[in-house]
Amino acid sequence: MTIRDLPLNDSVTIPQLGFGVFQVDPSETQKAVETALEVGYRHIDTARIYGNEEAVGAALKASGLPSDEVFVTTKLWNSDQGVDETLAAFDASLDRLGLDVLDLYLIHWPTPERGLFVDTWKTFEKLHADGRVRAIGVSNFRAQDLQTLSDQGLTTPSINQVELHPALTQVSLREYHAANGILTEAWSPLAQGEVLEESVITGIAAAHDASPAQVVLAWHLAIGNVVIPKSVTPSRVAENFAATEVELTDAEIEQISSLDRGHRTGPDPGTFNRG
Repeated sequence: MTIRDLPLNDSVTIPQLGFGVFQVDPSETQKAVETALEVGYRHIDTARIYGNEEAVGAALKASGLPSDEVFVTTKLWNSDQGVDETLAAFDASLDRLGLDVLDLYLIHWPTPERGLFVDTWKTFEKLHADGRVRAIGVSNFRAQDLQTLSDQGLTTPSINQVELHPALTQVSLREYHAANGILTEAWSPLAQGEVLEESVITGIAAAHDASPAQVVLAWHLAIGNVVIPKSVTPSRVAENFAATEVELTDAEIEQISSLDRGHRTGPDPGTFNRG
């Protein structure tokens, strides 16, 4: 099974299929990440607010893999936005992960009421310029938030990680990304399982002798998303990884895309301002 590496806009590449640890209990995280690495994943996505960066770091160390063979992403939490706060939070995340250099750092949410993401992004630019992080991006940013950075003459984020699945295809945002050299990354790629019983998906799964989850992940890969499914069940970790072997037709891709109904399983980035 081959995972494609996709180019970011700053010459760094990212494995298109990764392993996420959102809502994975810290006590289960190390084993889950070790399993993912054994299966073949080479892209791990965590965040400060998940409370499991230290366990991810322990799994990376236990794997024995060279640090340059595993792409690691973490995210800055909302209450850590601001210049000094960002620098301190970055140092703390790096320490918990046991890394000298981070592959990708994301602003977790724009939190528009705080009005801090521009200054925070300038601090991200400094971390990048100082060689402490290889690539910088954002998460849950709307087109208008991305445009705010552009209007300030700031670096274009390399990636925007957003909720994206067949029930929320984010077409206009993906078009903005494509026009501006920003990769799209999908969190909650299976809509927390809500789309797996859709007749369109189960029918396509039967035709390919694949699971519904594999079909949805194959759809993400086919439309160019970076995607980070998560599971603590070893068989499902392996099953998700095998989605790379499912080749959908153009018609099947369109059928899955037609399931869009603007349905979110998580918060609305325009109103989410929790610290």
